[in-house]
Amino acid sequence: MKKDMIEWVLWNSERLIGHKFYCTGTTGTLIKKALEEKHPEIKWDITILKSGPLGGDQQIGSRIVEGEIDYLFFFTDPMTLQPHDTDVKALTRLAGVENIVFCCNRSTADHIITSPLFTDPTYERIHPDYTNYTQRFENKGIISEAVEQVKKRRNKSENNISK
Repeated sequence: MKKDMIEWVLWNSERLIGHKFYCTGTTGTLIKKALEEKHPEIKWDITILKSGPLGGDQQIGSRIVEGEIDYLFFFTDPMTLQPHDTDVKALTRLAGVENIVFCCNRSTADHIITSPLFTDPTYERIHPDYTNYTQRFENKGIISEAVEQVKKRRNKSENNISK
């Protein structure tokens, strides 16, 4: 899939000018070299992270959560099990949670990059509001219940010791 990704990036290099890239290890190194060879006059903003299985996928996930990534182009081979398959699934989940554009194949990537929204400076993705989720335990007495349980267990334990 690295070859497909590199070909796709080179084919769309003019549309990608001005975008910041976050890439995992080998793929990032190859993309950077290919872009610099095709467009030596352009200073590409490419951050190369660790190799995917060595933590690079988690580094990308962290940047998604921090709001640094708006598009995730992560080509996968559906016929091959990846050694870091759970990391790839986590990225898919984070892309959904953070409502960022995500694609795992060239056809979808072609549709995304040719969308008028890709180059529309006024477009802003909708950031989901997870307030209800993050505050789901507030005002439900969970802490009070936990404190009461601990008190009961301690009392029971102390009563058993004193007998």
